[in-house]
Formats: sequence, C-alpha cells, structure tokens
Amino acid sequence: MEPKNQGSHVIVLPYPSQGHINPLLQFAKHLASKGVKATLATTHYTVKSICARNIAVEPISDGFDDGGFTQARTEDVYLKSLRDNGSRSLSQLIEKYEDSKFPINCVVYDSFFPWALDVAKTHGIYGAPFFTNSASVCSIFCRVHHGVVRLPMKEEELPLMMPGMPLMNLVDLPSFVQAPESYPAYLAMQLTQYSNLDKVDWVFGNSFEELEGQVVKNVWELWPGKLIGPMIPSAYLDRRIEDDKGYGASLWKPLSSECAKWLETKSSQSVIYVSFGSMVSLTEEQMEEVAWGLKGSNLDFIWVVRESEITKLP
Repeated sequence: MEPKNQGSHVIVLPYPSQGHINPLLQFAKHLASKGVKATLATTHYTVKSICARNIAVEPISDGFDDGGFTQARTEDVYLKSLRDNGSRSLSQLIEKYEDSKFPINCVVYDSFFPWALDVAKTHGIYGAPFFTNSASVCSIFCRVHHGVVRLPMKEEELPLMMPGMPLMNLVDLPSFVQAPESYPAYLAMQLTQYSNLDKVDWVFGNSFEELEGQVVKNVWELWPGKLIGPMIPSAYLDRRIEDDKGYGASLWKPLSSECAKWLETKSSQSVIYVSFGSMVSLTEEQMEEVAWGLKGSNLDFIWVVRESEITKLP
C-alpha cells in the first residue's frame, strides 16, 4: 500500500550501532504509520541486519563495507572515513530519488552526524538531528561544548551542579567526561553534536517530559527541541502501531530465548546485567577486573561481550 501523503519522503540516518539504529528505526516506523514514506539509510555492513515492515532500507558507505568498525580497527580512522564516505553516498542517495515519485525532502540524522545537515542543505531539503542520548547526558556534553564545564575536571570543581539534576561527583558523570583522554575520538564526536544546531530545522530528543522535564527546560535554553521518546516498540508503550513487538534490527544473533529460560530459574532482582555497548573497547586489565568483580560478588550475572572482545576474558 502506498503512503497517503505522496511526495513526503524522510531519510532516517542512524549511527551504525545497535543502540542508535533501534530508536531511529522506531522513529521511521512512526513516520510510516502516519502515511509518510520513510527510508532508513545505514552502512553496507549493517543494512542486511534490518527488516521492518513499511520501511525502505538503503545502503550508504562508511568506507569499510565488508566489516564496518572492526575492519577500520581505530576510532579515528573509522569516524573520518564514515564522515567522508557517508557524506558522499548520502548525497548520491538523495540524488537517486530526485526524479522519482517520492523525492527526499528531509533527513533526520543521528546527532553524531552533524555533517549530514550540510548534505541536506546542499540539496535544499530539511535537516533535523535525533539525539539518542538522554536529555541529562546531552545537557552535560552541551555545556562541555560551550565551555561552561571544562575538561579535565578538577577536584575543587566537584560536585558538579547542573540545572534540574542532583549534585554529581566524577563517578556519576559519563565516562568520556570522567576520563577525556581515554577515547578522544569519541569525545570529539560527542561534542560536535552541538556544532551547528543553529542551522537545523528541528531537534528531536529520545526522552519525555515526565522523566526529564526539569532537565529539558534548561537544555532548551541552549537549543530548542522536541521530546518524542521513548522510541521503543509500540506494543510496550501506546499500541499505536499494530503488532509492533520488535525493533526489526539486530546486528548480532540474539540469545533472547536462552536468556529468558535461564532468568526464569532465578529469583526476582537477583541477577546482575553488564553491557558496555558497541562503541567502548575495554583493555585486558579492565576485562579481568570486571570478571573477577562479578565472580567475587557471588551473584548470578549476564555479561554481554562482543565476539571481538572474547579473547580478553581471563
């Protein structure tokens, strides 16, 4: 069935990791449910992992089409290649649809990609960043970007006072703020999210008033936005999209049934869950400390470890 609102076509562009693809794909589903043609654009390496009803999927290049970040090996190399190749191939994708029934007239892009706005404006279409982080995390990084909070933080500057948030010591802050020297490329990427917000058409945030209303009031003083979250399958929220029980994207083979069966044998609130996401790579020493800490807790645990990190386990 063709969308009712013919002519409206939004490209949704996530950072190619699980935690960023999921909410942006869910946003694309909501657009499609309103009759807007939505196309999710993602890297060649991740495109085959996405399958969602009523959503078109198109590949763009990060320069490492066979293996993604693992093929690049370092954060600096990957992020530069993603920017250069992503800009070029996103532009080509927009051109591909120019003479079609549904020309692209808006790019909703992961806030990690401020360069996507330049591509959108070059083609004379709307551009809007989508912040997958919480408003609280955005508030912290935004103030670092504007120089209100300076890194590295000094002992006398703690605890940190942020509008709408409790007092925070160093351990309470995002890891990139705690140790800015640990992942300089990722820290730079976090800060560049706020580099061109004065030129965007809208700003979307994956949160909601009841959760972070007070924080948001102060963030919006720095840049205006709309809260449209939480971006989770509709079956667990408002049931506006019929039979929407999954995101439709999985970069790895999930062990959901195995984990569920195992968890059913454990008492309520007795299992530790550990996951460092798809961006952070721990050292062997850090992996060993986590492992011995979990073992020493004498509690059951589920620890998500990427295949590329398995060899670091003691």
